[in-house]
Amino acid sequence: MKINGIWIPVITPFLNGSVDYRSLGSLLKYYIGKKISGIIPLGTTGECPVIDEDEFQKIIEFTVETVENKVPVYVGLGSNYTAKTVKQLKSVSHIDFQGILSVCPYYSRPGQQGIYEHFRAVSESTDRKILIYNIPYRTGCNIENETLFRLAELENIIGVKDSCGDIRQSTELIFNKPEGFSVLTGEDVQFYNTLVLGGDGGILASAHIETDKFIEVFDLVMNNDHQGALEIWKQLAAIIPVLFSEPSPAPLKFLLKNKNMIQSDELRLPMTGISENLKEKLKSVNV
Repeated sequence: MKINGIWIPVITPFLNGSVDYRSLGSLLKYYIGKKISGIIPLGTTGECPVIDEDEFQKIIEFTVETVENKVPVYVGLGSNYTAKTVKQLKSVSHIDFQGILSVCPYYSRPGQQGIYEHFRAVSESTDRKILIYNIPYRTGCNIENETLFRLAELENIIGVKDSCGDIRQSTELIFNKPEGFSVLTGEDVQFYNTLVLGGDGGILASAHIETDKFIEVFDLVMNNDHQGALEIWKQLAAIIPVLFSEPSPAPLKFLLKNKNMIQSDELRLPMTGISENLKEKLKSVNV
């Protein structure tokens, strides 16, 4: 099936230095009940850089067991060393999840051929579905559309989380996407634009909050009620900049803790909690 709709890149709750599985389980059950399209543990919003190897496997196992195949689970899994990515993927081959969200190799800044060869090697190492994650402002290099079109020819590369930050590139990608290839925005503020241009949905950190409204925007656009979707989108568009006014996922964790959806808004260094000023702003946001 083609990937579409609202996907939650779920946070990783912490409590006293450890993963808070009680809160994680509650979150997963809550979002599944909202009829989201899929769950992505261990993405950037899940603070993947500060997750230990043993926690990595346990979080995946716990997520799969909790979700119970009610929605697909795609695991955030990638690095800037191709062999390490392949090895990590093989280390979880015994766990029954549907696919991976794999980031463009970061920091090394490979050329387009290097990016292609990286993802081809990952693709050839697994039968799982692969969503590519293009986010140049984090990785230091952009995956050009021509490279994505080449990668889309590989059978198990089925889409992209597009956070390229260039509306012209995103529009060209959506207008020319190969058949069966999904374009999901990772730029929360571009969600409505992505849908009306013909994109397939979003992997949206901000959909942790007001999940129903994000789903309603998607459903209305799919039913060609763009104006109805726009009215709801205006409400969401006012909230999103506040959620990202300080490094994510700290503002989200504060809100989720404030709504008693997690036990603690704890983060792991180098991430730190939000400012008192932002706390007051978030308390006044009607979510």
